[in-house]
Amino acid sequence: MCGITGWVDWTRDLREQRPVISDMTRTQAPRGPDAEGVWLSAHAAFGHRRLSVIDIEGGRQPMLRTGRRGEQAVITFSGEIYNFQELRAELRSAGWTFDTRSDTEVLLVAYLEWGPDFVHRLNGMFAFALWDDRLRRLLLVRDRLGIKPLYYAALGDGIVFGSEPKALLAHPEMAAEVDLEGIAELMVVPRAKTPGHAVYRGMREVRPGHLVVADASGHQERRYWQLEARPHTKDFRATTDDVRALLTDIVDRQLVADVPVGTLLSGGIDSSAITAMAARRVGGGLTSHSVSVPAPASPGSDAWRPSPDEPYAKLVAERLGLKHHVTEVGTGDLVQGVELGLRARDLPGWGDLDTSMYHLFRSVREQCTVALSGESADEMFGGYAWQIDERFVRHTSFPWMYARRQPQHLLRDEIRRAIRPEEYEAERYRQALDEVPRLDGEDPVRRRQREVFHLGLTRWLGALLDRKDRMSMAVGLEVRVPFADHRLAEYLFNVPAELKAHGGIEKALLRRATADLLPEEIVNRPKSAYPASQDPGYVAAMQDLVLGLLDEPDAPLFALMDREKVRTAVTSELDTLPGPITARTSAIGLSYLLELNRWLTGVRVVA
Repeated sequence: MCGITGWVDWTRDLREQRPVISDMTRTQAPRGPDAEGVWLSAHAAFGHRRLSVIDIEGGRQPMLRTGRRGEQAVITFSGEIYNFQELRAELRSAGWTFDTRSDTEVLLVAYLEWGPDFVHRLNGMFAFALWDDRLRRLLLVRDRLGIKPLYYAALGDGIVFGSEPKALLAHPEMAAEVDLEGIAELMVVPRAKTPGHAVYRGMREVRPGHLVVADASGHQERRYWQLEARPHTKDFRATTDDVRALLTDIVDRQLVADVPVGTLLSGGIDSSAITAMAARRVGGGLTSHSVSVPAPASPGSDAWRPSPDEPYAKLVAERLGLKHHVTEVGTGDLVQGVELGLRARDLPGWGDLDTSMYHLFRSVREQCTVALSGESADEMFGGYAWQIDERFVRHTSFPWMYARRQPQHLLRDEIRRAIRPEEYEAERYRQALDEVPRLDGEDPVRRRQREVFHLGLTRWLGALLDRKDRMSMAVGLEVRVPFADHRLAEYLFNVPAELKAHGGIEKALLRRATADLLPEEIVNRPKSAYPASQDPGYVAAMQDLVLGLLDEPDAPLFALMDREKVRTAVTSELDTLPGPITARTSAIGLSYLLELNRWLTGVRVVA
């Protein structure tokens, strides 16, 4: 796991541009605290910040490799290739030799042997740039589910790219600007991601399962992977066996590392299953980690978090013989960390949900370099209300948008007219539905199940994976997500919802597949969302900070937001709307306003 960046130009000589590429590379230092590398040629300049995980000495980048005919390929790579050992064996049988034990070298040799189609052979989480010096061709490649980020922008007769927008914006010819479409993306679908959309004007994110091919004639983005609709004829027991076999192989592969490995353990079925499988493979040397934030005054009063994590996480750790670490994050930490997520994300985020995760990952990093997470299990196995509750499922837009208030309701009237939020949402939804693979002859109910799964995998999950990547890499921690393996996604896309929730039990398929590994209390525990602060003092602190913005005549926020609408929301609605869920939603909204205001101080809004 690393930070990558680069600049390719087919008309300029870049060999004198070391200061520029060095500045771009330096922005990625948190992602790769162990080493820095820069490579320059006439038309390509690559930068790399390394977090050493596999082949500590031999895996330095950017890495150069020469082919059989003297052709050269150079790579700057972020991520992990979990099947690199099999690929290396296959390439050795084809006559290749290797100088390192790294997966990076395997990528280079695979390209030299098979060309761009080698991406179909990869299993892993990855984002990389590869320069073919003979063809003067650049490839930008991103993994199938978008676990690792990769941004790019056309610049003159070339392209700049990087793991994060800040790498591109460090180039002197790139401007931090946002247009109306970018504002619409922030306001209308802030809890999801439109694939490819980077918010900043002129910038794109390589879509999951896509690669960009660029040469002197231009660039184009191509899809190399998508889900396929197939009939599923197996019963619950056979499906359970398949899921168990897949998960076993996935976890075994993702434990490969030359550094200490831990797990993120909340005590829910997702993280507990991954932890149990990992412990079964490596034993008691594994460490487990969880986070604790201020809890509600009345336990169980938060419908999204009906039970605290700690007793369950400790139960799992004790049964497995693991040393468990709890990171305590107080209200003061959350208030003081309002901008932590913004710095990591380059965009407004999720307030205390980002901040507590940042503190958790920073604590984990003191114990290990790699951690396995239960992220993505809900999307795969059906753990959200919007996948199950018919009111959400039948919603005529993204199911998670049902009964949800977006920040667009606070916009100035002229901004709202300009971005047309209802039309923007409808168009994004239509585009998303157009991408869903269909199976002829399926009834409307099964068809909608496919749509909801695909929407979650391609829109909702992207936001969660992005948050996980940014918060973990901000502290130099590699977080692996076994449930986001593309083979599991391919399989579960075709499993009907009634099998996933067999017997009316949420995520019954996952529970049954791992029941023999876990205490009964964990197998039967209802879903409890990621911990969030329920301290009224935190909400009050956010409220005071936003009220302070209202007293600033030049606060950038009010170029977009209506000052009086914000004042009304902060002083009236928060007090009159009942319940802890409403308070939580308000707290996230308040922190979003604060982060948006701070972000706008460094961004130019253009019509």
